[in-house]
Amino acid sequence: MNDFLFSLNSTIPIFFVIFIGWFLRQRGMLNDGFLSAGNKFVFSIALPALLFRDISGADIQNVFDLKYVLYCMIVTSLMFWGIWLFTELFMKDKSMIGAFVQASFRGSAAILGIAFIENIYGHSTVGPLMIVASVPLYNIYSVLVLTMRGNGNENGSIKTAIINILKNPIILGIFAGLPFSFLHIDFPNVIDKCINNLAVTATPLGLLLVGAGFEGRKALAKIKPTMVATMIKLFVLPVLFLPIAMYLGFHGESMIAILIMLGSPTTVSCYIMAKNMSNDAVLTSSIIVMATLLSSVSLTFWVFVLRTTGFI
Repeated sequence: MNDFLFSLNSTIPIFFVIFIGWFLRQRGMLNDGFLSAGNKFVFSIALPALLFRDISGADIQNVFDLKYVLYCMIVTSLMFWGIWLFTELFMKDKSMIGAFVQASFRGSAAILGIAFIENIYGHSTVGPLMIVASVPLYNIYSVLVLTMRGNGNENGSIKTAIINILKNPIILGIFAGLPFSFLHIDFPNVIDKCINNLAVTATPLGLLLVGAGFEGRKALAKIKPTMVATMIKLFVLPVLFLPIAMYLGFHGESMIAILIMLGSPTTVSCYIMAKNMSNDAVLTSSIIVMATLLSSVSLTFWVFVLRTTGFI
């Protein structure tokens, strides 16, 4: 029961802010101009600031574990390429491929991950290591598939994808934070507060935008791919890759971070990137809403499994 209440406390507030965004849009308080400007702000400024803050402030060097980093990087790659191959083979509507693939493999590692770990252990030492290993790949792979499949375009070039990766603000924010982490550079208090003030706007504003951009009737027309992506994100990926983590001997905080990487709900960043890269934002927002709603049950189930098997 405690695990269930914990999961509810982690996911219901997220879902509630999404609902507020939808409600305000229905009342006419959030218009298309707000959505357009808000998406650009979160994509270009707030999310990069959030990831830069989290990476630059993490003590990655002291908790570095090569086996753990390699596991996170290899599994993230297997998830992405496996889902993309599956989608190319079975999805008839090619215009949905980019959004479907991104939303199926990319979880809320940075936004939900640290909070989830701290809720259980009171601190987070391994969480930033998982973020450094997986989140850059999340963004690189997302840019790749969104570029190649934007607007149903099957002719997106590798050159264009590489250019988009190199200039992607979220990726730049991550890699800009790495030197500060490894060199243990502390910012003056005034700069630290400025970065933090930008960073804290990313999650609530991003969630409001997801809700405001959610179009119920259009989403219902895409309920099948929404449910398939949600099941892949919350259940299929943990079933496939948690046993490997168990075999490799990961436990405790490391295992919880892996669970977040595999089975957390689709991150709000997916909507921001899909919207800004001309992909299916309606499908993406639908998957985010459904995955967030069901994750309170799925994460509770996986925490229960890991506890009863002695891995946490």
